[in-house]
Amino acid sequence: MLKQALAQNGLIAILRGIRPDEAQAIGKVLYDAGFRVIEVPLNSPDPYTSIRTLRDSLPADCLIGAGTVLTPEQVEQVKAAGGQVIVMPHSDAKVLRVAKAKGLYLSPGVATPNEAFAALAEGADVLKLFPAEQVGPAVIKAWLAVLPADTLLLPVGGITPDNMQVFIDAGAKGFGLGSGLFKPGMTVDQVASHAQAYVAAWKALS
Repeated sequence: MLKQALAQNGLIAILRGIRPDEAQAIGKVLYDAGFRVIEVPLNSPDPYTSIRTLRDSLPADCLIGAGTVLTPEQVEQVKAAGGQVIVMPHSDAKVLRVAKAKGLYLSPGVATPNEAFAALAEGADVLKLFPAEQVGPAVIKAWLAVLPADTLLLPVGGITPDNMQVFIDAGAKGFGLGSGLFKPGMTVDQVASHAQAYVAAWKALS
């Protein structure tokens, strides 16, 4: 279902710093704009409550995930909160194995081909290429020449509506969007405006 959601819209919303009291309203404007994967990093305030709020308030075709997942124990808590996707800054096999056993989708962070192949061997559904600013489009193109043909490589970090083209040309199939989409203190209307701009750019390029 994760790959289906990303085929519909390859953009993942990363809501680092979101508060539970704003999760429902922000989730709604993201869904209305076309987002079908929303991630709450675990270093946000009371992240499990936000994950539960998003899961309870959004349609089933929108997957809710947790980011910055670092331990097997956190995987258990994400599952209990209704989360469906485990997003990591790294690709720790212990965390991946627990998440896979729990039936969750896996999006580990990779920064080298070795990490990418190791994550795929553990059952990763998509690979989070992080940080995209340092890795760059040329590296994506080179990696995709040797990775399995169906690998979904999603750059994360510094992605704007204006720079997506070079990554798509290199073979990227989607993006994780952080502070360019949402950061603490933004109003719901501001998030809606940013979401619409990103989705419009994605539709124009994909």
